[in-house]
Amino acid sequence: MLSIWFRVIRVRFLLASIIAVSVGLALNWWQHSTIDYFTAVLTFAGVMALHASVDLLNDFWDFKRGIDTKTPKTKMSGGTGVLPEGLLQPSSVYRAGIAFLIIGTIIGGYFVVTDGITIAIILGFAILSIYFYSTKIVDSGLGEFFVAVKGSMIVIGTYFIQSGQITIESTLAGVLVGALSSLVLFIASFPDHDADKSKGRKTLVICVGKKKAINFFWIFPLVSYAVVVIGVLAELFPLTSFIVFLSLPLMIKSGLGLKKNYDSVDKLVPFMSLTLMYSRITGLLFVVSFLIRI
Repeated sequence: MLSIWFRVIRVRFLLASIIAVSVGLALNWWQHSTIDYFTAVLTFAGVMALHASVDLLNDFWDFKRGIDTKTPKTKMSGGTGVLPEGLLQPSSVYRAGIAFLIIGTIIGGYFVVTDGITIAIILGFAILSIYFYSTKIVDSGLGEFFVAVKGSMIVIGTYFIQSGQITIESTLAGVLVGALSSLVLFIASFPDHDADKSKGRKTLVICVGKKKAINFFWIFPLVSYAVVVIGVLAELFPLTSFIVFLSLPLMIKSGLGLKKNYDSVDKLVPFMSLTLMYSRITGLLFVVSFLIRI
């Protein structure tokens, strides 16, 4: 039973939130050489609870709307398959999603008390976007945008909790993380195009069409790399941040694979996995760049 819950929570995708928090902590460490370990652990717990919540609620609403019964199931898209397979009751998944949302809200509430209105604004955005993501937000064509903003706010919020500041550095770092997260969502929406469209969703791929959408792939990594170049040249990030360019071959291979196989689910899956790997490696390299002293 526990393995089923891990599956519906999509444990391996929680790494995106772990990286986002780590970026905020690493940036603060590079600048101030300090970390408040208690608040760091609490931040990880709160962010992961909120991430689990959005995944659970997404599975619930996709099943209720009949999307998961139409989408081709792959390890990278089409939902977890837990509800269509009858492994859990929809009501149980919904209640678990709300429970994780409450846990994340309580932890966030602690930071509102200790750190003030800035965290209240970030928390308020998180709560509303998590609850309405799978219905109102994805139906309005803003899914990729909200995922990018979510990633950015995790970095900014983590850094603020540690340092008491919102800076240009933390904002730029947030943009990098947000763009990487959106890239994974973007490529994963190609196989779901027909099912999503039939149920009223408006992903970026649906809005512009599959063939045109493949050109948008390059925008996300371009934004991430541009952030690093600007940050280093402006002396906002260390020179070591250029190590993120080590992931460039993965990005190129993923983009070319998408261009060639965008209309074939089976052939696209390896490149979806490669894009996920690219996103995670780039994020981890960015974290490491703040920890290397030269």
